[in-house]
Amino acid sequence: MLVLVLLALGSTVVLAEGRPLSATLTGAAEVPGPGDLDGSGTATITLNQGQGEVCFEITVSGILLPATGAHIHAAPAGIAGPVVVPLTPPDASGTSSGCVTGVDPDLIKAIRQNPSDYYANVHNADFPGGAVRGQLSK
Repeated sequence: MLVLVLLALGSTVVLAEGRPLSATLTGAAEVPGPGDLDGSGTATITLNQGQGEVCFEITVSGILLPATGAHIHAAPAGIAGPVVVPLTPPDASGTSSGCVTGVDPDLIKAIRQNPSDYYANVHNADFPGGAVRGQLSK
């Protein structure tokens, strides 16, 4: 009986950690900005604290592609912050996806608890400081 309870609890933890966060990416949100005002996109970020893993799917349009960089940064809206998780930038089709391993579990916990204190952004040759950006949200 105890084993079944522990298995059930373990499954609950994995599901809770695997809940995705999202961001709506726009050029107007870039700081300092603006970024590419024609650009838009979405980012879905899935945090797996127990595995030290951050998985992502990014789709962008209206910007010069392929992108040159994509990241999760630490900063609330209106402030530029440091890169905390590097992501694979979108290719010529405007998409990228994958998982970053070896991410500090404490950082993953902080992002999960306060997603609006973090943002995703995508850089390109026209906007090396950032073409589109969006705060993470639950």
